[in-house]
Amino acid sequence: MQGDLCKVDDIQKVFKLYRFEAVIHFAGLKAVGESVSKPLRYYSNNLVSTINLMEVMSKNNCKNLVFSSSATVYGQPESVPCTEDYPLHVTNPYGRTKLINEDIMRDVHHADPEWKIVLLRYFNPVGSHPSGEIGEDPMDYPNNLMPFVQQVAVGRKEVLTVFGQDYPTRDGTGIRDYIHVMDLASGHTKALDKLFTTPDIGCAVYNLGTGKGTTVLEMVAAFVKASGKEIPLKYAGRRPGDCREVYAATEKAEKELGWRAKFGIADMCRDQWNWAKKNPYGYRGHQELEVHAQKFIKSEPLSNRHWAL
Repeated sequence: MQGDLCKVDDIQKVFKLYRFEAVIHFAGLKAVGESVSKPLRYYSNNLVSTINLMEVMSKNNCKNLVFSSSATVYGQPESVPCTEDYPLHVTNPYGRTKLINEDIMRDVHHADPEWKIVLLRYFNPVGSHPSGEIGEDPMDYPNNLMPFVQQVAVGRKEVLTVFGQDYPTRDGTGIRDYIHVMDLASGHTKALDKLFTTPDIGCAVYNLGTGKGTTVLEMVAAFVKASGKEIPLKYAGRRPGDCREVYAATEKAEKELGWRAKFGIADMCRDQWNWAKKNPYGYRGHQELEVHAQKFIKSEPLSNRHWAL
């Protein structure tokens, strides 16, 4: 079923059909650069959708929530790796919507302790399902590094633009913590388990990252090695809202969720290239996307519970 979280009626229709025990809230706009140029679009979409969802959840006595937050809430930290108790400071509207959503959820739990919430601060998801059947297919201009790299590799774009070559890093490009999407997925199952096994969890926050920083040029080199394709580069100035270096401290997730990233950047690039070479122009239509998604769900069920995603 398709719907819009910014439309309360769409959410209510789903909750009338099923009884949900928990919700994973992924929905939102996520491009840093676009958020700088279109802040109202980001505030409207990312905040209204969350408020609507939580209101309908509360009315239906579903008060278990896993939220997709972001490492963007750390801004440019004074030191790395970032622990979950670092001061929060955002540098762009996208990150601000994530931080405001976190604050909304903390306030909701404070007002009603029946709510149990896990905030997952993603670092930089990369890769695809190892089958090569499910992968990232931006509907518009790619806003993240690796979808752009793969489009250059398959010939859809001529050159990769690297934003910023004068950062005080080992090669002048920004450093990020890239995490395989399969590791990210397993982090969500661990978060759900935590919700259902920890009555006093409250509103807890966990980083999902590898704990290792990789520069833009190192990531491109890893993809070149995995694909055997040349990636022509050109350099441009730094983008507004971008940070120099951000990567995760992962000890809390390891200790409390029993979760740890298993895959490195070579695995991420291998699986992303497997997807890209099989699907150089992405999904040919939404019907095919649905077929792939259903095959994946059937082959790797999360549980016998009902989940709202």
